[in-house]
Amino acid sequence: MNTILVTGGCGFIGSNFIRLQRELDPNLRIINVDKLTYAGNLENLAGFENDENYVFAKGDIGDAEFISGLLEEWSPAAVINFAAESHVDRSILDSGPFIQTNIVGTQVLLDACRKMKIPRYLQVSTDEVYGSLGAEGLFTEETPLAPNSPYSSSKAAADLLVRAYCHTFGFPGMITRCSNNYGPYQFPEKIIPLFIANLLEDKKVPVYGKGENIRDWIHVRDHCRGIDAALRNGKPGEVYNFGGNCELRNIDLTKRLLKALDKPESLIEYVTDRPGHDLRYAIDCTKAERELDWRPEIDFETGLAETIAWYRENAGWVERVRSGEYREYYQKQYGDRLSE
Repeated sequence: MNTILVTGGCGFIGSNFIRLQRELDPNLRIINVDKLTYAGNLENLAGFENDENYVFAKGDIGDAEFISGLLEEWSPAAVINFAAESHVDRSILDSGPFIQTNIVGTQVLLDACRKMKIPRYLQVSTDEVYGSLGAEGLFTEETPLAPNSPYSSSKAAADLLVRAYCHTFGFPGMITRCSNNYGPYQFPEKIIPLFIANLLEDKKVPVYGKGENIRDWIHVRDHCRGIDAALRNGKPGEVYNFGGNCELRNIDLTKRLLKALDKPESLIEYVTDRPGHDLRYAIDCTKAERELDWRPEIDFETGLAETIAWYRENAGWVERVRSGEYREYYQKQYGDRLSE
């Protein structure tokens, strides 16, 4: 591949994926498409402005003319779709943006890629489309979809569109689904960066219910390695699951963070549980291990320590995100060179 187009590349996982791609191939041309909504942060890719093989294009994946124009201009060998509204709590407050970006945006991408005969398309999805597990069992690629939030429902709908295009049109699409990510550049509304940022300032951390909900944690770099493996070696029409083999109750995760930061448990604040809160997620990665030769490499203890260190060292990044000043980076770097 000499050119790839990445949507949502200024977000948490997308920016980490772009950084990984640059490490793997300094000569790869990367077209980064991002609307720069609240979680899209150009600072996540600071320094790439001087990379002659990197192009940033501000725009909406739901804009068919915009997307078609980019595909015609660059003829990428692959499109990787990270662009999504992705926070469950926000989807409960207003599902509209999730329907528009996650479903309609995906449909626009699929139509444009099909028209331009793009060789490979990868839809980055989530384990939340499978619903909730009980005390035992794991999600596999064959687990029926049973989403329980507006967010996960919109992601499931997008996945089904990809599946339908593969089946109906022979479209070269693949889907990856992953458990909870953590690591650098994560917008501080998700539990790990939110709690780290709060605890560094001796602020309370809000734990839903009794903190008994269980999540499987994977470092974002391991997830991005999995996406890369699927992009290069996956089969069209297939789904690949990635997980970290690290299940933790939210309360146990919270106490690990408190211990790592040497903070008292009195900073825990139990709050009313989220409506329809899924009890447990856990991923079976056997297929990815067997077919893609992929497995997670970063153990949670090491990854969490590195993540805490990153947020300590990048307090300015956190403050700019919290204050909204990070949005000024776009104007500073690009000014009037890019259209709004």
